[in-house]
Amino acid sequence: MHLKDKNFTKGFLAGALVCTLTAGGLAMTGCLGGKGNAASSSGESAASVSQAGESESSGTSTSTIDGVDITGDSEEINGKIKKIQSVLDKYYIGNGEDVSKEDLEEGIYKGYVESLGEPYTVYYTKKEYDQLMESTSGQYSGIGVIVSQNTTTGAVTVVRPFEGSPGAEAGILKDDIIYKVDGKEATGADLNEVVSWIKGKEGTTVEIEVYRSSDNQYHTLKVKRRQIDVPMVDHQMLDDKIGYVALYEFESTTADQFDKAVDDLTAQGMKGLVIDLRDNPGGLIDSAQAVLDRILPKDKLLVYTVDKAGKKEELDSQDDEKVDVPITVLVNGNSASASEIVSGCLQDYGKAKLVGTTTYGKGIVQYVLPLGDGSAVKVTGAKYYTPKGRNIHGTGIEPDVKAEARISTGSKASSAASGSVTDESESSASSSGDRYGGQTITDPSSDSQLQKGLDVLKDQIDQ
Repeated sequence: MHLKDKNFTKGFLAGALVCTLTAGGLAMTGCLGGKGNAASSSGESAASVSQAGESESSGTSTSTIDGVDITGDSEEINGKIKKIQSVLDKYYIGNGEDVSKEDLEEGIYKGYVESLGEPYTVYYTKKEYDQLMESTSGQYSGIGVIVSQNTTTGAVTVVRPFEGSPGAEAGILKDDIIYKVDGKEATGADLNEVVSWIKGKEGTTVEIEVYRSSDNQYHTLKVKRRQIDVPMVDHQMLDDKIGYVALYEFESTTADQFDKAVDDLTAQGMKGLVIDLRDNPGGLIDSAQAVLDRILPKDKLLVYTVDKAGKKEELDSQDDEKVDVPITVLVNGNSASASEIVSGCLQDYGKAKLVGTTTYGKGIVQYVLPLGDGSAVKVTGAKYYTPKGRNIHGTGIEPDVKAEARISTGSKASSAASGSVTDESESSASSSGDRYGGQTITDPSSDSQLQKGLDVLKDQIDQ
């Protein structure tokens, strides 16, 4: 290993352990990611963020963990790092790649936070933080396709192009194998790197070469990048005027897309509504609040949080608009966090019947705190509770009607089993397309949980 700056540790570690917080200079944002590290796709995501106000701290804050002051040990820590560095310089044979001072610094910051042993509290480099903010915005500049990678062959395949996207307009089809991007071979490359090649500045052009098995031909397509709104919601009208809405993640654009879906179904004469939250890893608490606000009447408690100091914050519905038809919500073991806020609230008020299997059980809130240099820390800072005071962390929400999944071939489960799935916005696999198989479900008989949900909903309508 070649260290580009052997004396970099002197003094910099104190900057990792002592942070200056000034009023107005530290934005605090709250998030409800899904399982694991949301930014890496629980999917979660991403992690997900929502504005929650500015820090009122000022001056210099001594870094503590559970009240233990660790800043006084910085000289000792600095010395040990130098010893470790000396050992590595003398003995480590390396892997042929240079390691920069910045890489080593970031490794220390990450290790410091990871030492807490809590999977949702994470340090983000500038690049990672930028990706997080992009993924939660629900928008990016690219060509509008979702891709997956076979972990055995390394082949990168189009799961589906978004309808009306530049990729679709240029002729990219579902199941096309991406062979090259601007002359760089995609097969075997890191999926995130391939995605970064495809994305780019709005108005620029990217050349995509694909292999299409249907005609056994290679096709070279020039695609002009533009701003893409990631579809977070799909909807359709099923038989007997039953509306179906699938929510894939709770990001900045989800609530608006949900509103439009409900409005469209209402205009078609909807008599009942199925809300599909299966495999939805969560997202923004503000987005969950907005979705609930559309369903429930004004001045209803939707969720409340309690922070480390015991401070309670309540989130209420804000307007009179509501959904007046019976509702069934589909959930499973991958329905997490913000999905559980929505399903738990509707269950508490008796507004909806939950059908499926026990949800994941993530009843905590994260705050993303920018550190002023482009990096950030996501910190678990509060627990959340349903309107009836339930904290479901570690236990999940039990559905009103149990229904195990039996899905026909072509499901997401089978398509994702061959490798990782992502879209250009680095969203989680759960938003990588449809609920089960590439488009909104058109045949409910192929999905046992949906069929059970429809049965339960029809019973409610007939009452």
